[in-house]
Amino acid sequence: MARGVKIFFDGGCRPLPVGMELAVVIGGQSHIRRDLGPGTSMDAEWLALIEAMRLAYARGLADPVLLGDAAAVIAQANGAVRCPAACIRHMEAFRLLPRPPGRIRIRYVKRTQNLAGIALAKLHDR
Repeated sequence: MARGVKIFFDGGCRPLPVGMELAVVIGGQSHIRRDLGPGTSMDAEWLALIEAMRLAYARGLADPVLLGDAAAVIAQANGAVRCPAACIRHMEAFRLLPRPPGRIRIRYVKRTQNLAGIALAKLHDR
């Protein structure tokens, strides 16, 4: 069982029909979901964090380190700040997810260091 694996996550919003999209990068492999419908960038970031947690659990990654550049979402998920009413449903969905074994850390990284954000940006450089 892999321990302490870094999992990068990022969400974004594009004009419809694309709408929200997300990327999760684990071990150099990108997992991208597009066409998630309308929403805000905060919604997209929460969906990306939720997807990162799902993938960590599905892969049995113990003690995962979830890394993103959405400081507000990270602070909310860590309980450092109150979750606004518009995001409560995401927080509740996140709390109900099955957890990978061990300690889960959710940390902030700069946008330039977020491999998931880089993966999303590459989609739009084509």
